[in-house]
Amino acid sequence: MPEAVRTARYDATAALSEYRLDPESAFGGTVLLVVSELVANAVRHAADRSPTVDVTLAVGAGQLVVGVADADPRLPDLSPHMMGRGLRTVADLARAYDGALSAEPAVRGSGKVVLARFVIPDGVGPF
Repeated sequence: MPEAVRTARYDATAALSEYRLDPESAFGGTVLLVVSELVANAVRHAADRSPTVDVTLAVGAGQLVVGVADADPRLPDLSPHMMGRGLRTVADLARAYDGALSAEPAVRGSGKVVLARFVIPDGVGPF
């Protein structure tokens, strides 16, 4: 596992705990897997244009959003027949929690952010 993925998982585990969502729950495990897949994807496909990635977890209105941003402006093709295995896995996991996968240009500067949205299931937190 690349160091960037390990670091992102560690930080995401801490963020889940701060949001009082159990990182050991099935939902928490799903979020950590999504973080791993999105960071690995950014490292694999954007490393030549983006030496770093930024990972955010945000909670509000009963949803959790994972964002992975890099400096590569190329947006991934998220059509079902064009996604690679990692993004397809992320899309499937997000849908399993009534969410979705999307990608959009960065708000500031060049680059992009890939977003995985989830509806937080009842009973997941606070722990």
